[in-house]
Amino acid sequence: MIEIQHLCKTYNASSETAHHALDDVNLTINDGDIFGIIGASGAGKSTLVRCINLLERPTSGKILIDGRDVTDFSGKQLLELRASIGMIFQNFSLFQQRTVLRNVTFPLELRHEAKGNAAARARELLEVVELSDKADRYPSQLSGGQQQRVAIARALANNPKIMLCDEATSALDTRTTVSILKLLKEINASLGVTMVVITHSLAVAKKICNRIAVIDAGRIVEEGTTSEVFSNPQSPVTRELIKNDSLSSIEEEAE
Repeated sequence: MIEIQHLCKTYNASSETAHHALDDVNLTINDGDIFGIIGASGAGKSTLVRCINLLERPTSGKILIDGRDVTDFSGKQLLELRASIGMIFQNFSLFQQRTVLRNVTFPLELRHEAKGNAAARARELLEVVELSDKADRYPSQLSGGQQQRVAIARALANNPKIMLCDEATSALDTRTTVSILKLLKEINASLGVTMVVITHSLAVAKKICNRIAVIDAGRIVEEGTTSEVFSNPQSPVTRELIKNDSLSSIEEEAE
């Protein structure tokens, strides 16, 4: 379980240009959830997800994972925390000079895993993401969807309990988005990995998430099951997002 309590993040706090990216955020994400955080550009989505693995340090508040306050972790504790949290990004963030196999082994190399064991684990994960035949290719030789599959395999290398997905399908076309969302749902179901999905797309949230929270100007304005929020939005911000977002294309493609 991830518990976020009164989380605030302020940039340039001591200056007149202080920016409150997160303002008293409170969320509970249960084990096994696919939890969506949605909002417009600049709402604070990415800052929030980067605080969970401490790529961003909160200004105040707490982040509890399985009851442990991780907010002030550093050194070995921080390395172990990040190893237990996989992350995938919009731009894939693959090493262009490494083969697909060696991209997936990279997190294991950081933990000084034996070379043979790391390669075996990587091949196992490439099978999970259906890229067994691409192990010796380089990222430039793959499509965008295939590169994101490599990134997903890499994020799973350390058997994480949590996966953070920061706009993971934003750079992909609709058909490829559907296939990546299907893969993420299968991973969630088969491995029990808790997923936090950051997206500006309500179509993505509707397709994959069991619960969602809507963020606006650094504050959570609505939270609930996906079906509840979509069928009966309470916040004007949520209603505006639903009004402006087309849900048809990804739903039709998924059929």
